[in-house]
Amino acid sequence: MRFRRLMIFMSGFGGASVHFSPITLGNGSSPTDLTEEDLDALRFELTKTEDEIQALRQVLLAKEQYAADIRRQLGMSTLGNIKQSLSKGWQEVQTSAPYLTASATLDDISHSSVYVRTRDSLSHAGQVTSAAMSSVGVVITRRLAQMSCNPITVEHLAISSSS
Repeated sequence: MRFRRLMIFMSGFGGASVHFSPITLGNGSSPTDLTEEDLDALRFELTKTEDEIQALRQVLLAKEQYAADIRRQLGMSTLGNIKQSLSKGWQEVQTSAPYLTASATLDDISHSSVYVRTRDSLSHAGQVTSAAMSSVGVVITRRLAQMSCNPITVEHLAISSSS
């Protein structure tokens, strides 16, 4: 059975280079055929790899804290970094092929005759609805004004309901 071990070499302030080195255990047969020695070697390798992962997390956290300290010394705020990242991200989106394609498609749609007719029809319907609602508001206002000028008394209600 073949396993590959991830080896990372860190070089100062530069990036990391990744290399896989093959580790051969067993005789190449199925996992159920592993010997106790093979299983022990795998357990050891797993523990070692988990320890390396933890060490890398600690290094990454220390580098992030160091970068934050440098940003603070340079007067760069977190909010400024967020704004800069958003701005850069938005520029990348606007220049991406999917965005440009979608933008061109929407532009074509907005100039199509179907879209223009639908837009005009909806605009007209909105104007008619607005005028109708305004008229209803005027009628309600007049009726309320009439009702406030003619207060209803209890005797008037009794006479009205008996007739």
